[in-house]
Amino acid sequence: MSPTLVILLTGSAVAASCALVGSFLVLRRMALLGDAISHAVLPGIVLAFLFTGGRSALPMVLGAGALGLATVFLVELFNRSRRLKEDASIGVVFPALFSFGVLLISRRASQVDLDLDCVLYGEIAYAPWDLLLVGAASLGPKALWVNGATLAVNLLLVILLYKELKVTTFDPELAAALGFAPVLVHYLLMGAVSVTVVGAFESVGAILVVAMLVVPPATAHLLTERLGPMLVLAVALGVASALGGYAVARWLDASIAGAMAAVAGALFVAALVASPRHGLAARALTQHRLRERIAAQILLLHLSGEAPGQVVGRPGVGEGTGPAGTEAGLAEAPRPEAGSAAATRDASGRVPAPGAPPLPAETVRRRFGWSEPRLRRMVGRLARQGLVERRNGHLVLTAAGAAAVEGAGTAQLAHPLAAATPRA
Repeated sequence: MSPTLVILLTGSAVAASCALVGSFLVLRRMALLGDAISHAVLPGIVLAFLFTGGRSALPMVLGAGALGLATVFLVELFNRSRRLKEDASIGVVFPALFSFGVLLISRRASQVDLDLDCVLYGEIAYAPWDLLLVGAASLGPKALWVNGATLAVNLLLVILLYKELKVTTFDPELAAALGFAPVLVHYLLMGAVSVTVVGAFESVGAILVVAMLVVPPATAHLLTERLGPMLVLAVALGVASALGGYAVARWLDASIAGAMAAVAGALFVAALVASPRHGLAARALTQHRLRERIAAQILLLHLSGEAPGQVVGRPGVGEGTGPAGTEAGLAEAPRPEAGSAAATRDASGRVPAPGAPPLPAETVRRRFGWSEPRLRRMVGRLARQGLVERRNGHLVLTAAGAAAVEGAGTAQLAHPLAAATPRA
């Protein structure tokens, strides 16, 4: 197996295993707890090494798992004391445990390969040459075996306890009422996080593993609102971050683990901007459409004569705030005389709304505080819908426009207008 393939497979296994358990951390709003566990397991690894005298994977996994569960227990213990909130409890526990592990390394394990650079940053580039030996036989790269086994355990946990994890994540009280054990499921999840962190130590390090635990699930959460697709997307984004990070690292001749985290961050930014439902672009478009719709409704209401003397060009509706209108201002354009062409049918064949006086377009523009292009766009859109006619410099509400105002409910339109805008 080529070194490149080993690195890619190891990175993909780390990313996928972190994404599976990290999705539940993100949904439970416990992403910072993942950070705490990733640091707090360090004393468990060091103590396992000091007790066994070697770097066997199983003792280190057990030691890290024990410290991970101890971290969760201490955080919840301090939180239940009602003197500290959860974020403060995490901020107290994980620096203390992590600094204890750093002291153990510097004092008791300074002559072995448990240095701080390895713990903090990891070095996946060495994975192809760190072999798993059973007697005299070599089974291949140890990092690939360890992280592959971790991925298998996490996948099995999610498959077997999917219903329990789902219910306890979204409604722990309902889970308890249904006979589940939310506390047991919680500690199983935290134990899986601890084991995952240990498996990723030598691959991406204690700091960068947080990126794999949080960023791909957070990116997937922007793209979907369903748990199943979120898990699949999180794994896919994590693997894409690993593969893309390796390519970027080779291109820049930089840290592979750092490049993986950077690509994960770039994917998150892309999802934050371009997510179909929750992205910044989609939100801006939705707000723009809402402003246009409200502006059109208020313009129709104004033309119908239901909102005399009120400022309709408030921020967020028009392009500024124009001067307040007056009762006399609405009467600047005379009503059409009975029997005239304007009162019966205009040149386009549309019937003007009965009792709705034509208003000069310039008067409407000033009252709304709109620019001329803005007014043309709005009136053109309403004219294409058959709601407004522009004739001889005046705006006339058609019968269809009057029906639209009636259907929307003049009281619903007038109430926020009267409450939010001052009178002249």
